[in-house]
Amino acid sequence: MSSHGIPRSSTREERSAESRQKELKEIDKYKQLVAEVNEKVKAKEFTPALLQQTAEVLKKNPEYYTVWNHRRRIYVNEFQDLENEVGSGKINEDTRISNVLDIIQLDLQFLFPLLLQFPKCYWIWNHRRWLLQQSTALLPSPQARKLWEEELGLVGKMLSRDSRNFHGWGYRRMVVSNLESPALQGQSMSRSELEYTKKMIGTNLSNFSAWHNRTKVLLKILAEEHASDEDRRQMLDDELELIHKALFDPFDQSLWFYHQNLMCTFDPEQAAKSMAPNLTTDERLKYIASEREYIEEVLEDAEDCQWAYKALIECALLEAKLNKSLGHDDKLKVLGWLNELKSCDPLRRGRWLDMEQALVTSA
Repeated sequence: MSSHGIPRSSTREERSAESRQKELKEIDKYKQLVAEVNEKVKAKEFTPALLQQTAEVLKKNPEYYTVWNHRRRIYVNEFQDLENEVGSGKINEDTRISNVLDIIQLDLQFLFPLLLQFPKCYWIWNHRRWLLQQSTALLPSPQARKLWEEELGLVGKMLSRDSRNFHGWGYRRMVVSNLESPALQGQSMSRSELEYTKKMIGTNLSNFSAWHNRTKVLLKILAEEHASDEDRRQMLDDELELIHKALFDPFDQSLWFYHQNLMCTFDPEQAAKSMAPNLTTDERLKYIASEREYIEEVLEDAEDCQWAYKALIECALLEAKLNKSLGHDDKLKVLGWLNELKSCDPLRRGRWLDMEQALVTSA
């Protein structure tokens, strides 16, 4: 019993019924608002009132992508009206630019609290991208560029809050690509982006998205700078050194994924897309032998690290591909590593048994 002699369960039921009724009223109100918006769009009533109504819908449900399309239609209509007013002499070009800038900035501000609340909602990011693309198309490049630079600052803050948000990283690549474009009088930002990935990795070694971004930026730098084979080997050496330093925590999966990406350089079938495509077979074999030695050292302090065993197997199979055969001693080593994997990675036991069987039956 609660105070006043009323059973608590009864109070909860009353509250529940009351909140349910309130919820149903909100749903009806929302449906009515959506119906009104769709009706006005159908009638092409692209007014400030309709724009406000789309904002009300999107605050409640930012996943409703059709309403984002409606909002863009209203803006396209506004931009066209401003263009027509310049043509008819009602306003001058400076006024048009000022009005377009106001529209874009106000809508970017409207989106900000939504982004904080729903950071992984694709439609909010898509709409921001559309607004910024409109700035490139409709504003002088210095003003458009300022908006894009502010956006880079924003996405940097978002990634500080959630550094592994892969969607945020993809959005950052898009912003950088636009800032580099001739339309915004841009130039390459690859070196500064490489530093940014290093900073983010330094903050959190497990940031797979930052490691992934690094693979893209490195290849971009090599292409842009017309790197020689010697430059490419130097970059490969630097990256191997970086990942070796990071692997003081050998149980971090994201680090081994990056290591695996670097190892593609030594695979003749994948080397063409790697940072050092023109290594000789002997050079590749030397690198692989060095990596095997390093990984075996890692295992001395982490005997149950499945990633190290997988990396060693990969090294041995790469050597076999380059040498056209897997030596007897290496075959025994691989079988031993597979045996370890059956213990430390039991979820994939079937895979290791299959690999073991294939090795045993091979000539």
